[in-house]
Amino acid sequence: MIAKVITDLALDREFDYLVPPGHESEYAVGGAVKVPFGRASRSGYILSFSERSDFDPAKLRMLEGPAADRADIPPNLVALGKWIAEYYCASQEHAIRTLLPAAVRNGKVRERKCRVYFVPDHAAAAKYLADHAEDARLDKRRNVLRLVLRRPDAVRSEYTADADYSAGAFDALVRAGLIASREESIAPDPLAGVEPVPDAPLSPTPDQKKALDMLEEMERTPDGPHVLLLYGNTNSGKTEVYLQAIAKTLAHGRSAIVLVPEISLTPQTVRRFRARFGGNLSVLHSRLTDRERFDEWNRINSGQVKIAIGARSALFAPFRDLGLIVVDEEHDGSYKQSESPRYLARDVAVMRGKLEHARVILGSATPSAESLYNAKQGKFRLCRMASQVADKPAPIIRIADRRLDPPPEPGVSNLLSPMLIDAVRERIERAEQTILFLNRRGYARALCCPQCGYEARCPECSVNYNYTYSRSRGVLSCHLCGNIVPAPVNCPQCGSPEIRYLGSGTEKLESVVHAVFPDARIGRMDSDMMRTPGDYEAVLDKFSRGKLDILVGTQMIAKGLHFPGVTLVGVINADQGLSMPDFRAQERTFQMLTQVAGRAGRGERRGEVIFQTGRDSEVLQFAANLDFDGFSKFDLEFREMLDFPPFSRLIAVIFKGEDEKAVAAYAAAFAAELQVYKHDQVRITAPAPAPIEKIRNQYRYLMTIRGRKLKTIREAVRILALHRTPPAGVSVAVDVDAQDLM
Repeated sequence: MIAKVITDLALDREFDYLVPPGHESEYAVGGAVKVPFGRASRSGYILSFSERSDFDPAKLRMLEGPAADRADIPPNLVALGKWIAEYYCASQEHAIRTLLPAAVRNGKVRERKCRVYFVPDHAAAAKYLADHAEDARLDKRRNVLRLVLRRPDAVRSEYTADADYSAGAFDALVRAGLIASREESIAPDPLAGVEPVPDAPLSPTPDQKKALDMLEEMERTPDGPHVLLLYGNTNSGKTEVYLQAIAKTLAHGRSAIVLVPEISLTPQTVRRFRARFGGNLSVLHSRLTDRERFDEWNRINSGQVKIAIGARSALFAPFRDLGLIVVDEEHDGSYKQSESPRYLARDVAVMRGKLEHARVILGSATPSAESLYNAKQGKFRLCRMASQVADKPAPIIRIADRRLDPPPEPGVSNLLSPMLIDAVRERIERAEQTILFLNRRGYARALCCPQCGYEARCPECSVNYNYTYSRSRGVLSCHLCGNIVPAPVNCPQCGSPEIRYLGSGTEKLESVVHAVFPDARIGRMDSDMMRTPGDYEAVLDKFSRGKLDILVGTQMIAKGLHFPGVTLVGVINADQGLSMPDFRAQERTFQMLTQVAGRAGRGERRGEVIFQTGRDSEVLQFAANLDFDGFSKFDLEFREMLDFPPFSRLIAVIFKGEDEKAVAAYAAAFAAELQVYKHDQVRITAPAPAPIEKIRNQYRYLMTIRGRKLKTIREAVRILALHRTPPAGVSVAVDVDAQDLM
């Protein structure tokens, strides 16, 4: 038998090794192995087995044995990894590496073990207790033996607090063989100590029942679509559908994965799921430590839990009996991986469901154009949930046109419109809560000097005004490369003290809100403030308990959060995303506005939303009317005319390097080699400087491939990108189904 093995070198190549005769049962697909490689040993994974090799069998080397320090990959995930490598033009090694957390993959974190004690022979214990019942000298031993009988499989420290415990008696019973011990792996429950109020399933609304019935029908017809697009308005009860669908999945003995787009949503989501399912769930996201990630992965891998909740990487939870995958807010851009393999978790979830015969729910109030198109084409089932839970009315949405505002008083910020100020003041008087949304962090987005015209720019990047000013930290940070420099007090060019900060971020908005509403209790949520999961929890907990009147934040407060006390949402610069040079800019803006508007009026009082803008926009009008169908028709007509997704597929190829001429030359040569694969349903744009031309001193050239039948050309791109060596200093990245072209 021959094992096809990939090593931990990114060569995008399998190597053939002989399986030691007589030891075939020790190896399986996905198994971690040690192999001879050159003059050394390397770790690898078995991708498949074969009875023949393209190489001389006499020259094949033997597997050295299983890699005891590495975890195996479930075979079902190996098949998914192969698809990811092929479809997303990534090396097999990168794809397989994605399936395992680094803490599990690299073998540096070990399983925690503890010694637990138990009574090995209950009959012998009963005889000992009976034979020595009258011997007062053995009272302590009898007491300890009864203690271990009552509470077996506990560590010794758990016994020491008991009044019947005696260290000497315990040791004597161990020596006598009446108490024995063994080592067990331990994976602490990260939610230990959290005791949510148990929650029973609610009686489904007509819309919810329709969705649940469709899921049951999909279960009965495995040959039909396995994906349900749950298109439900905000507050229509999609989460209750998820919960009841998962309960039925568990009742059938299968497992479930729930994906959420933001880490900030995880604590609130976990609380709801914990209330319904107790401790039968695990949490996976990027904020976990290596130890926590290792422990959580092992809890899933060992079958201790049946539900995994988390952001993008939770999709690869090592369940072997997967029955359901839920992708909440399926339209969200954070489901796209920014490094190789550049997978889109939504689409990989659909493929994992297909490979493992699991149903997939894609939930959103504003479905992505691709998912809606697939539903209309019959590839997905579609369930519309139009009514809000308890028939709550939709929020009233008003547009504040800043062009009509009176001039602000000298020295007074005009960040908040008079309409919004009056509305917030009214909420404070009524002891209701407000969310103010601005999708830009920091205090200001630019620094300039009115005396000499100096503009602060990151020297390593090519975008004007790419520095964000943080007043609390006194620094300028580049949002492209992360470069941080001290904020100057005087103009670095002419020395003038009159430097000015332009634009506004959430830090400035918070300071303005404090000035306008000095008695209000105000909190802020953005990536500058939220450094740990505990930070999220602290602010969300204060807000949910009514200890904050106003919450200022970026997109992390725009989706999925449920606060019944919020009756007003104000959106600062609602049109800000429309100026992006990207064909998805309209869709993203509409989705963001709809999502944040959905945070208002989830309690007893009807909500109100105010969009502040300084321009006329059809997108804002559609959002103000909560008219997704109208917007979708408007947006898709534009895309179909230009043959953009979902009417075609899109591949972006990015060339990078410090020598612009070398980058341009290699990009041109790369594009020339692809011309032979071009046909009348494929468009290839000539490589040109990307919209963001330089990041981290790397010049960037962009080439796009667009069309309906891209399989052959995608395979050619994969070979050129992975198996051709570019000039020194030049790199190539392939982004299949690219979500932006910046």
